[in-house]
Amino acid sequence: MHTLLAAYAPLILLIYLMVKPNSMASSKALPLCAFVAYALVLWQGGQSLAVIHANVISGMLLAFTPLAIIGGAVFLFKSMEVTGALDTLKQGLNQVSSNPIAQLMIVGWAFAFLIEGASGFGTPAAIAAPVLCGLGFAPLRVAMFCLVLNTVPVTFGAMGTPVWFGLSLLSLPQSTLMASAQYAAGINTLIAPVIVSIALRLVIPNWRCIFRNGLFVLLATCACTLPYLALSFYSVEFPSLLGGFVGLVLTVLLARFGIGLDKIAGTENRGAGQADSLNKPSARALIKAAFPLWGTILLLVVTRLPELGLKGLLQATEPYVAVSFGWLGQLSVSTSLVVTLSSILDTTTQWRHSLLYVPSLIPFVVIALASVVSYGPGEFSTRMKSICGQTASRMINPLWALLGALVFVNMMMLGDADSAVSHIGGHLASLAGDNWAFFAPLLGALGSFFSGSATISNLTFSGIQYTIAAELGLPLAVTMALQNVGAAMGNMVCINNIVAVTAILGLQHQDGNILKRTAVVLLLYAVLAGTMGAVLAAVLR
Repeated sequence: MHTLLAAYAPLILLIYLMVKPNSMASSKALPLCAFVAYALVLWQGGQSLAVIHANVISGMLLAFTPLAIIGGAVFLFKSMEVTGALDTLKQGLNQVSSNPIAQLMIVGWAFAFLIEGASGFGTPAAIAAPVLCGLGFAPLRVAMFCLVLNTVPVTFGAMGTPVWFGLSLLSLPQSTLMASAQYAAGINTLIAPVIVSIALRLVIPNWRCIFRNGLFVLLATCACTLPYLALSFYSVEFPSLLGGFVGLVLTVLLARFGIGLDKIAGTENRGAGQADSLNKPSARALIKAAFPLWGTILLLVVTRLPELGLKGLLQATEPYVAVSFGWLGQLSVSTSLVVTLSSILDTTTQWRHSLLYVPSLIPFVVIALASVVSYGPGEFSTRMKSICGQTASRMINPLWALLGALVFVNMMMLGDADSAVSHIGGHLASLAGDNWAFFAPLLGALGSFFSGSATISNLTFSGIQYTIAAELGLPLAVTMALQNVGAAMGNMVCINNIVAVTAILGLQHQDGNILKRTAVVLLLYAVLAGTMGAVLAAVLR
């Protein structure tokens, strides 16, 4: 009994710290709970000190991967702000259609879908919300709208990070990983029209206006989700990115030609005159302003398609330089700058980071630098100083949160069958029985709720889901898919995301109100996803 309590203790503490009144920030709660988990592992004495501390070191080093992605993404979008590219894009979007439904779907759905695929980590809501407010929509409604829609594409996030990195600690067979991605994409695709319609209702005063534009809403929704679903059969890196790109192009065309749109749709939810006050940018200016987006996509495609040969070059692991640090480990660097630290503290624990392949320097930093130069070499140093300063300030909280999260996960998973994750999984399986598939998405959502990241949720809870699936004989791919869907939908109630959006929009004392409204949508999402998962699991068992 004491072993089970020790297994649950760090997890219960983490949940309590994140949901209590005056909740603790994840940047503080996660490191604290990581220390508690570490202390409990030491107290139980099932592992040698070398193995325990090697896993602490490995966890801290693993945090470098998501931190590099976040830093690169923030760097890219700060460059768009400083150069004025975002303002130009906002002006161009206003000229496509004056219909509020069209503008909401272009910016809050398709554009945000694309941004999630390129950067993830809360960037879509932070970018889309100010644009929509600039078009005249009410800030509080915009905040809820963007949070609810920043869910479906989050399953794959920034270049598939929640899948390939979030589930990496399980070492799943490639076939299982791909199957889980396909199931998750299928569940999200079926649910998306319902969630999009509800999100629109949070902004639009009545259902009648939404129904009058229902065909456009359905077509615009499917313009993103159908390519997203199709791409999930080939890669976990591109569904959100390319699905969002295709969806954005198609949604803009649908809006431009008024397909499925009500020509007399009201604008009572918008500030008078704001939508028509912007000057129309030229096509050349729009193409230049959008370069960080289409340039990022182009460079990602070039470096990810195996047929072009660059993917293999960027992932080459053959050591070029090797240095021994004795009992601390063996460090090697390949010609592709793949850094490996093996035999950490004379154990089998190792860490690896592909500096050029992980989406950070390439494409985010490279494209951002090219974009800043294109806006005038003379102001390059001034702009770069501002971009670097803003990026650095944004990285402080993610740094501590991710360091804590990955050490916490390593401690919880240490010991294989005797790990805390295994004990928790076995206990939950005995409580839920054959109904676990219905509840699985809520566990994933819980992870995102307190951590602010689908990737961290998957890192934290995928081991528990794995154990439960094994205990109950549930299809592993389906269970992992439900974890991933839940981790994505949890973004809409994440305290960190809510605080970030309200701060950006200048909303005061609205966090609780937003949380209550989005939590209702989350429950509906969970019921739909859980029902589909339960049916799918029953069919495949």
